[in-house]
Amino acid sequence: MFVLTAVTTLAFVLDYYLGFFNTTLYIVIVAPIASVFLAHKMLYDSVKEVALAPNKKELIAKLVSRDTENITDSNIYKAAIETYAENLSDGVIAPLFYLLLFGLPGIIIYKTINTMDSMVGYKNEKYEKFGKVAARLDDVANYIPARITALLIMLSCKQKNIFAFYTDGKKHESPNAGHPITAMALCLDVTLGGDTSYFGKIKHKPNFGNGTKTTQEALHFMLQLAKKIDKIIIFSLALFVIISYFI
Repeated sequence: MFVLTAVTTLAFVLDYYLGFFNTTLYIVIVAPIASVFLAHKMLYDSVKEVALAPNKKELIAKLVSRDTENITDSNIYKAAIETYAENLSDGVIAPLFYLLLFGLPGIIIYKTINTMDSMVGYKNEKYEKFGKVAARLDDVANYIPARITALLIMLSCKQKNIFAFYTDGKKHESPNAGHPITAMALCLDVTLGGDTSYFGKIKHKPNFGNGTKTTQEALHFMLQLAKKIDKIIIFSLALFVIISYFI
C-alpha cells in the first residue's frame, strides 16, 4: 500500500501545480502524459500481428498465460480476441474513464492499481495477502469501465439488445472480464471461453456467446471493429473537451 500512497501523493502534487495553467495549456501538457498510460495501439498491433503473421503460435504465447504448445489455430484466434476484448477495458477505457473523471491523478492511480494486480494479484503464498488487496482494488476500479467497454463494443456492431452481454458475462470468475469478452463474442457471432489449458492443467471455464468456432475471418472482423471503436472514443473525447472548455 506504500506504493499506492506514494503514487497518489505525487499525482495530486503534480496536478496541483498543473492547475495554475489555463485550461488549454493544461490539456496540451496533460494529453501527452496521459497517452503514456494508454495501450490501445500496442494492443491493436499485437493482435493484428497474430492475425497476419505465419508464426501465430509463437506470437500468441507472448500475449497470453495459457498453454500454447499444442494450441490449435481456432484457439489462437480465440485467445487473441479474448485478449483484445479484456485489455480494451483494462488498457484503454478504464484509464480514460478515470482521466475524465479525476484528471491526471485518476489515470495515474488507476494504472498503479492495475499494475499492482498484474504483478501480485494472483494466488501465491508469498504475496497472498497483498495480492488479494491488489486484486480487490482492481475489481472495484474496473467495475464500471468493464461494463462501459461491453456497451461500447455492442454499440459499435449495432446489436439490438446492447445489454445482452450480461447473461454470459456474469459467469466469468472475474466480476469484470466476462462482460467485454461476451460482448465481443456476440458481435462476432462466435463462442469464446470454454475449457483452457494453463500450466499443464485444464481449467473449466464457461462459454461466452453461442456462435461458431473462432476463425481467422472473425479475428479480421474484430480488427475492423476496433477501428470503429477508435472513432467512437475519439469523437466522445473531443465532445468532452469541447463541453469542458465552455463550462
